[in-house]
Order: sequence, then structure tokens, then C-alpha cells
Amino acid sequence: MAGTQSTTPADQAREAAVEAALGKLDLDAKARLLAGQDMWTLPALPEVGLESLVMSDGPIGVRGVRWTADDPSIALPSPTALGATWDPELARRAGALLAQEARRKGVHVLLAPTVNLHRSPLGGRHFEAYSEDPYLTGLIGAGYVNGVQSGGVGTTVKHFVANDAETDRFTVNNVVSERALRELYLRPFELIVENARPWGIMTAYNQVNGVTMTEHHHLVNEIARGEWGFDGYNVSDWMAARSTKGAIEGGLDVAMPGPRTVYGEALAQAVRDGEVEEAKVDEAVRNVLRLAARVGILENAEPVVTELPDAIDGEALAREIARRAFVLVRNEVRDGNSALPLKQGTVALIGAAARDARVLGGGSATVFPPRIVSPLDGLTAALPEGTLTYAVGADPNTELAVADKGFTLRAVCRDTDGNVIGTGNAPGGQIQWMGNDLPEGVTHDTLHTIELTGTFTPRESGTHTFGIKGVGAFTLTVDGTTYYDDLQLPADTSDPFEAFFGSPVPHGEVELTAGEPVEVSLTYVFQLPEGIPFMVIAFALAHQEPRRDADELIAEAVEAARNADTAVVVVATTDRVESEGFDRGDLALPGRQDDLVRAVAAANPNTVVVVNSGSPVELPWRDDVAAVLLSWFPGQEGGAALADVLTGAHEPGGRLPTTWGSLDAAPVTRVIPADGELPYTEDVFIGYRAWAKEGRTPSYPFGHGLGYTDWTYESVQVEGTTVRVRLRNSGERTGREVVQVYLAPADAPGLDRPERLLAGFAGVEAAPGESAEGTVEIPRRAFETWTGGEGAEGSWSFVKGSYEIQIGRSITDRRLTATINV
Repeated sequence: MAGTQSTTPADQAREAAVEAALGKLDLDAKARLLAGQDMWTLPALPEVGLESLVMSDGPIGVRGVRWTADDPSIALPSPTALGATWDPELARRAGALLAQEARRKGVHVLLAPTVNLHRSPLGGRHFEAYSEDPYLTGLIGAGYVNGVQSGGVGTTVKHFVANDAETDRFTVNNVVSERALRELYLRPFELIVENARPWGIMTAYNQVNGVTMTEHHHLVNEIARGEWGFDGYNVSDWMAARSTKGAIEGGLDVAMPGPRTVYGEALAQAVRDGEVEEAKVDEAVRNVLRLAARVGILENAEPVVTELPDAIDGEALAREIARRAFVLVRNEVRDGNSALPLKQGTVALIGAAARDARVLGGGSATVFPPRIVSPLDGLTAALPEGTLTYAVGADPNTELAVADKGFTLRAVCRDTDGNVIGTGNAPGGQIQWMGNDLPEGVTHDTLHTIELTGTFTPRESGTHTFGIKGVGAFTLTVDGTTYYDDLQLPADTSDPFEAFFGSPVPHGEVELTAGEPVEVSLTYVFQLPEGIPFMVIAFALAHQEPRRDADELIAEAVEAARNADTAVVVVATTDRVESEGFDRGDLALPGRQDDLVRAVAAANPNTVVVVNSGSPVELPWRDDVAAVLLSWFPGQEGGAALADVLTGAHEPGGRLPTTWGSLDAAPVTRVIPADGELPYTEDVFIGYRAWAKEGRTPSYPFGHGLGYTDWTYESVQVEGTTVRVRLRNSGERTGREVVQVYLAPADAPGLDRPERLLAGFAGVEAAPGESAEGTVEIPRRAFETWTGGEGAEGSWSFVKGSYEIQIGRSITDRRLTATINV
């Protein structure tokens, strides 16, 4: 068992149970265990007392094995928001809550956290990762993993490794130097192994330096298992495993999903044909059994956690994380008064996302919360009656969305003779049935059609657009008229998950009257989509409300802003800007939102803009408004948290986990492969490292964030590699400060090293006039660089010499310095 971390008697007892179970399994059973039996589970093996292992997506919530709003889950803020808290302990609490959710849903392993880096702001899945900095990412990720596993639920740290963009993600070969791999992209995984001992990793779709990650012996076996001592299981990203022999020899333990994978019968046959050593299979099975023992589903093995943590209030924690994550990047002071918190008076709330909040990113991170508190909901509850007005202003949604508000739908399943064989709920107008997750009485063999049927009650009069999301034969009928009866073909894409994440297609415009319900029906002829080796049914009814003239909407918002003491404008991205499966083409806010902000700011100088996006967007008007607050994707309680922060009940606690700037100035922007390759030519210079090297000024620097009080940095004391910073709350409110410590090597240019690196951080709290001390231990790795090549040809080099320790509020706002010689 090379690389295992067994140290305690309990660990050793679990290992003995694992070995006993392994010894009772024949080749076919072992091979079957390594292949998913369906979308989310591994098979049970009753002969050794092994229950079926259940996995679930889990970055912000635990969806479970059903993709439906009928099975709701707590939705926490996005990973970028959690990264913005700069608080590993808060991440641990988030993880503990998700473990509680997982146990409620019968889930043993979460497919999270995502610890890829924000290499480029154009990365479409940027919102699902924490930061551009590997050290901050690693510590937040370790907090999350420790929290989840403290609740007896496993984690799967992903996507190992260099899965930092979405374009051609199944086939791209990312060409990365060993130094960049070691110092940047592997570093968060290494920190999590070191500090949290994760029970799993997920290997990515992409290749790294010519080898697909599900077969990467060097990175998986030699580094993760060998050098780091990782002893968990290694599961493929869904459909990433491509070769039986290559995967098993490359260290892949589980090929998901099933039942058709490169393992199972194919693996057993490869052993019988002499292509694969059975010892390789045993090692993979051993890793899976160890996971099963840890989560408590292997007979005669005591789980790691026998006493569960205290129950957590999910709504309260979601609200706390959101407000602690909000980053106040601008707060103009006029006549001694800052724009925020809001002063007494009237407020004009403006923006489509203020009413229909975007609380999470698209793709596999999707969950269905039991409720969503929008900014309009939150401010209506928090402000005195009669002081708040609302105007749409500008709607960024230029395409249809899955049917939601106003729809009451159910699914009716029929056989080839038209007989009803089963029915099911269909909240949200979306069907995503995976594996055998079908309504009672329905089987794939008997199913012929599924009809989404029910009523739609418009909230606005005018021309409503209806359409379809999915691939296959559909019939769409609204108010007795058929608008589509044909085959909807897939888009020109290499991504087999197009049916899940692709764009809806419009098919009919219908004049409707607000408050008057109409019958709607969408019928789908069942056929398993080609190219997906598991049973799945995925389609949706799509809808768009009447499109009003943009200039008219902006004019209404301007009038509302002119008549209010403060205008609060909520701008946002959409599912077609930030989601899994594609990268971004630019950093602009969609639609006419920039025009809206400019017009409102011209009408009311006291304009506050809330930016509802999971990753950087350009803010060309940022110097023309009174305040800018970044809310990320704030989770289900986002509107309540926003009211807390705008009214001053709580301080915005976030600091930027990644640099915000314009696309023209961004130093690393390439995410599109050429001839199948994406070279990481910037090497170790991404994020703030690259901005500094290129001498470019961002809109807002890494680490930046304002609160509602002021801080005076008084002194720094260095003992060895321990840094103690004394600071005082010199403002008028209790607050929290994130003390950031950067390390600047004196010889950086000579070794082509970044000007400065984040070496540590500490959160402190103090009342007005009080002092606090932040203590940071600088890790040895901060003084090291990777030299030479891979394996035995390369090594970590401790670079002796003089370093300046720079302490401050961001990477550019540095308040104290000290020198250290190592």
C-alpha cells in the first residue's frame, strides 16, 4: 500500500477490513466495482458487506442523485464568493453544512471542491473555482474538505489538473512546464492533501503534455500518490476515461458513469488476456474499499466519523457567507459621508437581476434551493414601507430560460400505444432523469413519450416566446396552437453534454394577457442521445417574457432614480455568459446594462451598483458611480445578505480573490486551443503575478476590499518565519480586516520570479479604537522554486537570500515592510 497515510489504530483497523474484503472478491466482482453502475453510484457487493457508494455534485450544495427542483437543496454562495471571504474556517463550516445535506440525501461522496486556478478571466467555469492564487485556493479548499469530511462524507478534489478552461475540454492538450505545474496548478491539490487528507480526487478531461489525465502515471502515481502520500480514490470526470489499460496503469480507480465504461467486463477481460496485471486492479479496488470503510458502508470497518457534528442552520450560514463574501471595491466619500451604508431616505432599486436573482452558476454546480431571496425581496423586508421602488431598467437575458415563474407543470409518460404508464412532478419545466430515476411504473423499455403539460399564468401582458432546450423529436403547443412538431438537432459541438447545458431554441411567439392562464404542452419522443454511454433523459420547456423597448426601460429607470435619494442598480451575467461547457468571448456585461448604469448615474449621483457575477466583468462606468459592490453568485439567501450589507446591519467582509480588470489589459487571455493544443506560454505568471510583470494596472487589484471602518497598521515583528502584525481599528464601527502578507525576493528578476507572492493572511476583528494582532507563519514553500524538469530531473530549491515582507490591505496597498534573511 505505497503512499497510504495510515497512522492511527483506527486507520489500521480499517485497512485490515479492506484487505479482508479484497481477499474475498473474484476478478469479475473487482472489475465491476471500479465501474459506475449508473450515473452516480458504484455497485453493492453483498458478499463482502459492501453497500452501494453514492456520489453527488457538490460545490455549493448537494443535489443528490436526482436533477430536479422536486428534491431541493441548500444553495450556498459560489466558490468565488467563498474564496473572497479569505477565511478557511468559514469554508470549513460550509463544508460541514454540506456534509449534513449529503447525509440527508443518502450521499457518501461530494464531487467537490474545484481547485483549478483563475488562469484567465475568460474561463467559463471561473465561478466554480476559488482564486487565481494557489496558496489562497489551497487553504480555502482544505477548509472545505476538512468540513465535509468532519461530517463523515468524502470529498473529491477536482479537476486534477490544469482544467482551467472549457473550450475543447474533452480533447485539449494543455502544454504546461513542470515548474508551472508544481508552483501553480498542482499546489492547491498538494496543500489540501497536506492539510486535509482528502478521501478522493477527480482526474480531468484534458491532456497535460500529451497524456490524458485519466492515464497520467507521472502526475497521479508518482506525484499525488508517491510524493504527497495521497491515499484516497481517483475517479474520472464523467466520461473522461478512454482506455482500459491506459487508465488502470495511469492510476485511475473508478471510471464514471456507468454502466458502459472502460472498466467492468472490459477490465476483467484485459486481465485474462494478459494486457493488465491483476495487481493493478487490486490496488484500485483497495482504494475504493478504503473510501467505503471511511464513510461507513463496509462491513466490519468503523467509519472515520462516529459522532456527527452539531446541526447547522443552512439558511443562516448561507446568509452569513454571502455577506462575508461581498467585496466593496468603491465607496465614495462626499462631505465626510460615504455612499454606503445607505442613509435614511428613498431607494430606487433597478435591474432585472434585482427581481429575478441569479444565485448560482450554470452546469453541474446547479442545485435547486427550497427558496431564493432576491435583492428586491431582501430590501423590501429591510427598508421602511413606502421607501422602495423598483424598475427593470435593462434585462441582460437575451435568450429563453427554462420555464419557471408562472408555470404549473407535470410530466406524463406514455407507451407506444398512448397509454399513460406513469406521471411525475416537473417543477421548473425541466426533465433530467438519469439512470433509473424514472416515475413509478415507468421503464426505459416501455417509455415512448413524455409530455410536460399544465398551465402558464403570465405576470406581464404582451408577446411571450416559447421554445425547447434539448435534442430530439418534440411537439410544442400553447393555448391550443401547435408551434413546433419536428426534430431539434444538436448544435455543432464536441461536448456530449449539449443536451444538458446547450442553449434553448425559440419556436413560437404568443400574445398573452397578464393573469390569464393558458394550457401549455411539450411532448418529447424518447430516444437515448447518441454519444452518451448512460441512460439519461434531458430536455426542458423554455420561455421568455415580452421584450420591451430597451430605451423605454432605461428611461423608466432614470425617472425612478431621479425621484429617489439613492439608486441601487443590480447588474448581472447570464447562463450564456458563465457556465460549464464553454468559455467567455469577452468581459462585457450582457445587454444594455452599461448604458443603464451610465444613465442612472447621470440622473442620480448617489448611485450604488451591485455586480451579480461569478467572475470578473468590465465596469467602464466604475468611476462615475458612488459605490460598487461585488456580490458574486450569492446563493439562496443573497438578497437578505445584500440588505444586511446595504443597510449597514453588517459589514461587507470580502476581499478580491482574483484581479479585476479590462480584457484589453489582462495579461493572460488565451483559452482557445490551436491544432488541439493550448500552450501555457505565460509559465508561472498568471493573475497578479502577470499584471505586475507586464506593468499593467487593473481596475481593482488582488486582495482589495473596503469595509465600513478604517484600520491603522502600526507595527510588524518578525521572528524566524513568523510574522506578527499589530493594527488598530481607527474607524467608528466594529469591523474585520484581512491582513495580507506578501513576500518579495530581492533577486526576483534574476530567477524570473514574481515580484511578490502571497505568503499568508490572517483575519482580525476589533471594536473602534481597539488593537488586534494578526499572526502569519510563512511556509517554507514560499522561499522555494522548482528547478529542472520532471521526476528525478527536477527538484524544489530553497532560495537563500534577502526577502522583503510586505504587509497591507491588498497587493498594491502595502502599509508595513520588514526584511527577512533565510
